[in-house]
Amino acid sequence: MKSLKVCIVGVGAIGTWLGVHLSRSNSVDLSCWVRSSSLERLRKDGLQLTSIKNGSKATETVHPRFFSDVSLESDKPDWVIVCVKSTSLLDVTHQIKDLVGPFTHVLTAMNGVPWWFTAEKGAELAHLNIESVNPGGIIQTIIPLKHWVGAVVHASCSSTQSGVATHHFGQDLIIGEPNRSLSARVKSLEELLLKVGFNAKASDHIQYDIWYKLWGNMTVNPVSVLTGATTDKILDDDLVLQFISSIMLEAKAIGQALGIEIDQSPKDRHAITAKLGAFKTSMLQDLEANRPIELNALVAAVKELGIGVGVKTPFTDVLLGLTRLKAKTIGLLN
Repeated sequence: MKSLKVCIVGVGAIGTWLGVHLSRSNSVDLSCWVRSSSLERLRKDGLQLTSIKNGSKATETVHPRFFSDVSLESDKPDWVIVCVKSTSLLDVTHQIKDLVGPFTHVLTAMNGVPWWFTAEKGAELAHLNIESVNPGGIIQTIIPLKHWVGAVVHASCSSTQSGVATHHFGQDLIIGEPNRSLSARVKSLEELLLKVGFNAKASDHIQYDIWYKLWGNMTVNPVSVLTGATTDKILDDDLVLQFISSIMLEAKAIGQALGIEIDQSPKDRHAITAKLGAFKTSMLQDLEANRPIELNALVAAVKELGIGVGVKTPFTDVLLGLTRLKAKTIGLLN
């Protein structure tokens, strides 16, 4: 008997990856909220995930329930998993608010700094709204903070169209409460994710996990947009690497001021990235697909937090300015 109602919002690369895995559980009643323009095709074709392992490919297809009209949904899901780009979060929050009942949990599987990053009670910057990701502080007025749970995805997936994705490497999912408690809902979700094939971990400091991932990708993502280069070529250029390292030191100082201690050097992190080989960042994939890039959540939010804790960010500012101008020039910045 299916006892847990899960709704995925956004079946791009990560949403499709999650959806196919969750469909493996006999206890999950899975649905997907999708755009009306894709509804008929997805009902016919389902979610299709191609996994690449040891040079071979295998495709798995599942058929959850798809819908586009929230007003026709009478039952509230136990979990809503939001997998849209950060550039779409505010718009999507408006559209899905009626899916969220009193006991619905909302998990964000997204890149960058989440809107609730400083919302922990008693935190030094609990009063600070991060305007670049939550203009006017509106998100918590639509879906209150108590519903939200954070996630960090360590995986490489790509997508050519909604519901069709390729998983390249990585199966790691970290989940955690904005208030850093190891809650019952987080521990039960960790158990489910482990059962369907993820390397899942419940975290008692999700802000650290978010910041650590951001520390690695807030630089190579925008640089890839500016240059069109894959990560291996970015890391092979000494001058670019020096620039990236300077930005990382600024972010490390901001994190330290926020109580997030990263004990690695930029060189240590570069070595980890280098092991992943040549790949296109998610931001470069968005650029090539003519989609808005996630500059605010990955870079502008860092600048805001720097201002909040009194850390100057001259190198981050240069990266933000150049990438913002590039995105504006080609019409890919919301």
